[in-house]
Amino acid sequence: MDRFKPKEIINWAKEVLSIEAEGIASLEDSLDENFLNAIRILSTCKGKIVVTGMGKAGIIGQKFSATLSSTGTSSFWLHAAEAVHGDLGRIEEKDVVVVLSYSGETEEIKNLIPFIRQIGAKIIAITGNLRSSLSRYVDGFINVKIDKEACPLGLAPTTSTTAMLAACDAVSVVLQKIKGFKEKDFAFFHPRGSLGRKLLLKVKDIMRKKRFNPIVGQDMLVKDVLVKITSAHAGAASVVDPSRKLVGIFTDGDLRRNLERYPNLLRKKVKDVMTKGPVVVKDDDLASQALKVLEGKKIDEVPVVDKNYCPVGMLDVQDLIAAGIL
Repeated sequence: MDRFKPKEIINWAKEVLSIEAEGIASLEDSLDENFLNAIRILSTCKGKIVVTGMGKAGIIGQKFSATLSSTGTSSFWLHAAEAVHGDLGRIEEKDVVVVLSYSGETEEIKNLIPFIRQIGAKIIAITGNLRSSLSRYVDGFINVKIDKEACPLGLAPTTSTTAMLAACDAVSVVLQKIKGFKEKDFAFFHPRGSLGRKLLLKVKDIMRKKRFNPIVGQDMLVKDVLVKITSAHAGAASVVDPSRKLVGIFTDGDLRRNLERYPNLLRKKVKDVMTKGPVVVKDDDLASQALKVLEGKKIDEVPVVDKNYCPVGMLDVQDLIAAGIL
């Protein structure tokens, strides 16, 4: 590497990006009736979208299938070579098979097509050769022809696979829009992703409850309240009236604020020194909504109440951090 100038290396990389960008941009001219026909077939599929291919195109196909599945279109990846060794049984008549092959002449693909036709599944080709053997036997195709590869030898799939990937993304997004796939749907398929947690996780899923949620009567002495808070490894206690309704919260802040004011603080009733009418969140609220409450009020801990305004938990900012909400 030392024999090459840094600027020369940077220029090579820029050339690759420029060629591939031009390749993707050129696909816009291919968005015609053939593209619409392919989308029509895919969007009305009653089964699954089966994606197959070989080599680099096959790798793009795996990503395409994964993107479809995560955006509301049920799909699975099928290795073209394995298909003729038993995996053809995974294809049903109601399916649509998307074949990725830039040349359209890959032997494994050509061998596979007659059997898919016998099954009765429709076939969509994503190819750069509309005169290929593959193109003659499909129900629709998407043209991804590019002018040249970024590889200086013009041999390694570079621009062609980039164009194929971009076309697959375009198909995925169009199908997503047609199906009306929304954020909440995306979150359902990504429950452990950050968006999934923000849109699905509720306060009741992460709040501290039972022995970690100290609840005390309003007439309990402060010294006993502190013992209960300590045993629960908590930072505050919810204070309730005889009907178990929340009437206040006693926190470390309340303790500090009242130490000088009341020399006999530990022997006072908690109702005399608690924070009355505290900020609360509901157990059925989204955790992301609770975070906004904590941030807006600049507090670290908040009681969680049910529909009857009875405390059922305590939510701390640390619980939100642990759940990946913050």
